[in-house]
Parts: sequence; structure tokens; C-alpha cells
Amino acid sequence: MVRSATNKDASQITDIYNYYILNTTVTFEKTPISEEDMKERVQQTQAKYPWLVLEIDGMIQGYAYVIEWKPRGAYRHSVESTVYLRSGQSGNGYGSELYHKLLEVLKQLNVHAVIGGIAQPNEGSIALHEKFGFEKVAHFKEVGYKFEQWVDVAYWQLLLD
Repeated sequence: MVRSATNKDASQITDIYNYYILNTTVTFEKTPISEEDMKERVQQTQAKYPWLVLEIDGMIQGYAYVIEWKPRGAYRHSVESTVYLRSGQSGNGYGSELYHKLLEVLKQLNVHAVIGGIAQPNEGSIALHEKFGFEKVAHFKEVGYKFEQWVDVAYWQLLLD
């Protein structure tokens, strides 16, 4: 079931995200965040945009949300998307379920451009974005440094209307 996140989901969302902070270059954050910090992030996002979770038998298997692309007014119809799955849950369609619902909601909100930034390499995330029609539009070399290595970030974009 894909639904809007609630405060009760913050603990599980935090667990999912902290795994990526501690073990991957998928996020450039380096310090685990608290459940309270996650609650605040979810609430701030939901003031304007959706934050969705995929729940199965009471367990959050993944989440998806968007933030504004840039704060200037001319960017108001563009967002940056994020999807995270519980470790070990890639390849079972959960990311697709989340993205499908997220894009439906964004169309209702009159969002025009959705931008996904992907730390490289990440074949699974690239495949997910391209499945929904995102096209690669940029590649920045060595813009992040984590785990004693430089990391590239590439961007994919989807126009909704």
C-alpha cells in the first residue's frame, strides 16, 4: 500500500535512510540522523509536496518524496525527486510502485519538471528513472567525497506535461 507518510512512520523511514548514510554513497550525508530530525523533514516537505511510503504488513519498505528544485520563483514548477527502499528490497517493484504514485500526485499539483539526482554508479536507480521516461541531462564529475573516494552525480529529468 502506498500512502502519505505520518509521524508514526518516522522511525522506520529513519532506519532506511541511516542505512544509506552509513553504508553507501547514495546520499552525501555522513552522519546518521535522528527520528526527530526525520519527522521535521517529513513535515516540512508535506507542507507543500507529497512524502509517500510503501507499507506491507506494517513494515515500511520504501519511501518517495520531492523537494523544490531551487528557491527562485521561476523554478516553482520544478522539483527534485527521491526514492529510497529498505536495504535488500530492490528489484521487487517497490520503487516502481512509489514512483508511479508520486508522479500521479505531482501531475495533480501542476508540477512540470521532475529531476532525479543519482550518485554514480547506481544502475538500479538509473533503470528505475528511465523506466518512467526520465532522460539523462547532466553529469557532474567528482562533486562529492565520501568513504575516501570522489563520487560523480548525474541528473535525469522528466517533463510531465
